[in-house]
Amino acid sequence: MKATQLTIQQIQRALRKVAEKFPPTADAVLTDIHLQVKPESGELLAYNDDMDELTRIVVDQWLEPTEEDLYDVAAIAIKQSISGMKDMVDKMSVLHPFSFVMMGEDGETLQDIYLVDDDAIILDSELLKGLDEELDQFLENLMRE
Repeated sequence: MKATQLTIQQIQRALRKVAEKFPPTADAVLTDIHLQVKPESGELLAYNDDMDELTRIVVDQWLEPTEEDLYDVAAIAIKQSISGMKDMVDKMSVLHPFSFVMMGEDGETLQDIYLVDDDAIILDSELLKGLDEELDQFLENLMRE
């Protein structure tokens, strides 16, 4: 299931509500933003590190039954939404590095959605696959020389 324009708009509205809690002019806080999708209700909830709820919305498209894994579909839609409002998200008064993390229903981390550091921004964990092997190979070659 591909995210509709309405779904992207609904997610971006939730992200704006989160960003309003961390205006650029406020003192920066140390937290990550935890996102939780509730398959039974189609809700997207956002929490800080203390598990204080920042916002909650119902994404209409997620109410429709589907055979696909809702968490994967939601993660793609959230990444797309953040990409469309990257400047606002990056200016939130949250100490770097910080990330948007997808949580399961039991609070376990499913995946990092968006990671911001002063020098690096990662939108997809696929970018890191194989990095350990590449670094090991680089060090091995370096040690031989």
